Amino acid sequence: MLNTLANHGLLPHNGKDISEEDIVDVLGNTLNVAESLAVALYKEAMTTVEDPSATTFSLSDLDRPGILEHDASLSRQDPYFGNDHEFNQKIFDQTKSYWTSPLIDIEEAAEAHEARWNTSKATNPDFNISETGTAFSFGESAAYMLAFEEDENERLPQELGWTKRPFVTTGEILFNLTQRIVNSTVGVTPEVITKLKDFAKANPSFAGSS
Repeated sequence: MLNTLANHGLLPHNGKDISEEDIVDVLGNTLNVAESLAVALYKEAMTTVEDPSATTFSLSDLDRPGILEHDASLSRQDPYFGNDHEFNQKIFDQTKSYWTSPLIDIEEAAEAHEARWNTSKATNPDFNISETGTAFSFGESAAYMLAFEEDENERLPQELGWTKRPFVTTGEILFNLTQRIVNSTVGVTPEVITKLKDFAKANPSFAGSS
């Protein structure tokens, strides 16, 4: 998502020195994300920055392993296999094969996420995902349902006549939709449930911001 916003120059085009103000402004104006949720996302991004005195982050910081970066992307290969930055058509084809309805529903989102998770776990000997990575992995499925109806072209739908959603996306809305996807995931394990609960307790802004 942030890569797409940078590609369109809505965030710094070089992907560097992204500030809290940038995140609040861009997410609010393009996706109607509540300021409190945008600030929470900015704070999570800042956990990937090595300099504790920094007030901005770069997109490259987000790739630091074991924090926000995670395996089983819906459209990228795992870092173990090489370049995990660029869109991977084969992986996205697997994801979208589960989107069989004109409008993606909860069950389809859950099935697509679970398929990518299982494939990654079965083929990547270094498969690993942190508590935060687990939450963001499921949250990304909720986010695309709220923001875009498809992301294969990685371009803002404004180019196709799309306008900002009329409703504000709060942390509570995002978290509740994420929880519904988790609940619809057949093979979700107790370990995953525990990771998500622990993340919610540690990050109340994601479970109840407005």
